[in-house]
Amino acid sequence: MVGGAQGCRIEWRVSDRPIAYEPSVADMEARVAAIRDGAAPELVWLLEHPPLYTAGTSARDGDLLDQGRFPVHRTGRGGQYTYHGPGQRVGYVMLDLKCRGCDVRRHVHDLEEWLIRTLTAFGVRGERRPGRVGIWVVRGAAGRAVREDKIAAIGVRVRRWVSYHGVSLNLDPNLEHFAGIVPCGIAEEGLGVTSLHALGHTASMAELDSALTIAFENVFKVAVEPSAM
Repeated sequence: MVGGAQGCRIEWRVSDRPIAYEPSVADMEARVAAIRDGAAPELVWLLEHPPLYTAGTSARDGDLLDQGRFPVHRTGRGGQYTYHGPGQRVGYVMLDLKCRGCDVRRHVHDLEEWLIRTLTAFGVRGERRPGRVGIWVVRGAAGRAVREDKIAAIGVRVRRWVSYHGVSLNLDPNLEHFAGIVPCGIAEEGLGVTSLHALGHTASMAELDSALTIAFENVFKVAVEPSAM
């Protein structure tokens, strides 16, 4: 635990085994209440989930294309359907936004910047796109865009100025598993999903965690000390 914005403290947790979805949400909700009451420090939790789909508050039933493939969890985060599974790093970010100006839009922007700077460490240019949630990469040749693929997702909820849920970044998940849903409602031709390994960057999860740590420190102006759970 270290000093954060305006004296707030941040705990950095890394889980080295897949964590079931419902227990992780229960842990988040308990931690959010404790942060709100001043009984626990802020928390960033890096983990993986077993294969599953989550449906955010804007999810459309028709975007679940294969109902029997994996468990589906309804969740209070913003957004639509997304996939979580091995090879994808999920970052649950529980921050007291009262320490950061009570600015939800800025919080989302900072999460985007965190992902963009993490990707930069691997020579990947991640970009925002108006009207599309998450971080995107351009696929093409000789400077000519052929398609754009999503490499990271964002879904946030805020309760009494404490944030939770957060981000996911594709290191090397089975990308075929995204075919069971319309990821984040994006069905237009020329848009898809990718990962660092699919882009030719064979980083390990430990290397990704290191890049996430450095980028988080730079964006959120804190010093963190990751520890295994």
